Amino acid sequence: MPSTTVGTPPESDVSLSHGLKQRHLSMIALGGVIGAGLFIGSGAGIAAAGPSIVLAYALSGLLVMLVMRMLGEMSAAYPSSGSFSAHAERAIGPWAGFTAGWSFWVLLCTAVGLEGIGAAKIVTGWLPGTPAWAWVALFMVVFCGANLAAVKNFGEFEFWFAALKVGAISLFLVLGGLAIAGVLPGTDSPGTSHLTEFLPHGGEGLVVGLLASVFAYGGLETVTIAAAESKDPVKGVASAVRTAMWRIALFYIGSMAVVVTLVPWDAEAVVEKGPYVAALDQLGIPGAGQLMNVVVLVALLSAMNANIYGSSRIAYSLVERGQGPKALGRVSGGVPRTAVLVSCAFGFGCVLLSYWRPDDVFAWLLNMIGAVILVVWTFIAVSQLRLRRRLEREASRPLVVRMWAFPVLTWVALAGMAAIFVLMAREPGTRVQLYSTGAMTAALALGGYAWQRRRAKA
Repeated sequence: MPSTTVGTPPESDVSLSHGLKQRHLSMIALGGVIGAGLFIGSGAGIAAAGPSIVLAYALSGLLVMLVMRMLGEMSAAYPSSGSFSAHAERAIGPWAGFTAGWSFWVLLCTAVGLEGIGAAKIVTGWLPGTPAWAWVALFMVVFCGANLAAVKNFGEFEFWFAALKVGAISLFLVLGGLAIAGVLPGTDSPGTSHLTEFLPHGGEGLVVGLLASVFAYGGLETVTIAAAESKDPVKGVASAVRTAMWRIALFYIGSMAVVVTLVPWDAEAVVEKGPYVAALDQLGIPGAGQLMNVVVLVALLSAMNANIYGSSRIAYSLVERGQGPKALGRVSGGVPRTAVLVSCAFGFGCVLLSYWRPDDVFAWLLNMIGAVILVVWTFIAVSQLRLRRRLEREASRPLVVRMWAFPVLTWVALAGMAAIFVLMAREPGTRVQLYSTGAMTAALALGGYAWQRRRAKA
């Protein structure tokens, strides 16, 4: 049932400031594709898939490109801090916006805690004996404060974080390319010696690598949330979406190709140290491994900052549309400060659970968010499928961003998501995540539908 039938007003975002500049959005879009999942999570994928991890990242990258194109089409037409949640409400009904929004909020808040734990682990490696929880608390206070002050502070943090990540990954690609070509002083080209076993664990290994790569792409949606607080959201979204293809191809697929060419896929260092540190150590560049650890730390802190921002804006948008506690919608100085504080508190609560109840409550929480990104992508695809004709009828000008080969590629994307759900159900390691996420999604959908019925009767 479309949201217009129950009288839900469109989100206006009038209370939020518009302090993000085009340079902020451009760098958020560029740096947002270089996340902690790429630097850390890719090691397990390489160990499972071997050199075929390049194929896994290429396949999942194609799916992400389609999702971002669909999201960009809707976000350029209807800029909103609620992004896909607001689009799902408009296309499918309030229950869909409720489900997509609150499930993503739980994912982002939990991720804030996980990234804090990862960052603290790196720092305690440099400063042994210092308590990890204290570092997490420090990071949380810094980024909570930055997000409470003004949206331009978030933009500045992300601008410089992203600049460092882009610079580091670009330098890595250049050095790796020179080493592979045999022109880097002091190193010999490995040629194709590490690529002979393309599928060392067969199709099952490729499936594990594919699943790992899918979840490494999470977080690209932040730019469409941030665009609503810029002076020209349509231009920002359009620019980010149009450059998504080369960014994914260069940073993800390109760096995976460099790593598996330079380092044996079964080297213990790939998982223990991370693939990028292992590759730089293989080149024998003094201090390069530790420098990459600094970059990984920056990536984790950047993700913390972005997820605090994204979770607070999703919560604000839901409240603006009458789908959450009104207290979360309070805005001061152009910032939904209560939503920022609650999101940070939830994230730090996850950190405490990792110490107090690591084997039951914390593990259950991790499983519950395991497949949320796929649920969100499914809502995006279905929303675009239903909204496209309406967009063409209502738009006073041609769509700035258009989905390629509509509706064929939208259906191809949905088929790809369905295939990933099936693969998750087949793999013991991901089956629990699928079922746990499914249970949370079903509970939110029922709650959202009940709310929708009550509002319709009122």
